[in-house]
Amino acid sequence: MPNFRPGKHKDPLPVASFHLEIQDECEGTFRECSGLGSESEVIEHKSAADGGLTVIHKIPGTLKFENIVLKRGVTDDMSIWEWRKKVEDGKIVNARRSGQIKMYNQDNDCVARWDFVNAWPVKISGPNLNAGGNDIAVEEVHIAHEGMKRVDP
Repeated sequence: MPNFRPGKHKDPLPVASFHLEIQDECEGTFRECSGLGSESEVIEHKSAADGGLTVIHKIPGTLKFENIVLKRGVTDDMSIWEWRKKVEDGKIVNARRSGQIKMYNQDNDCVARWDFVNAWPVKISGPNLNAGGNDIAVEEVHIAHEGMKRVDP
């Protein structure tokens, strides 16, 4: 059974929304966000131990960052679409930006933040349209980047 130490326990942070800020390029509030992470490939190195026993050492290989995926209801804000248009037009050098994702709670307090660098929009998708439904029209953007870190809000 784990030791519970009074004063050391931290409750998970409740979330109400995510805010994207990209270097004077665009910003927006989103309801869903994924891809805030990194991963190292695993390299297996085999060696022989005493008595000829094979030992497998696992060492970190190439560092990879996930694409950030954000979803929100469609608005009249075109900044993310304009940012994507730079990539479509072959102006990737002009499209690369640094930015941040901020997580807000129900009181609209920033409770967590992730900074990323050299980002560009890989994919943008408009909503699936169905006039007979009651659903909110949702758009989605996928953002590639070259590094991310979680920082104090």
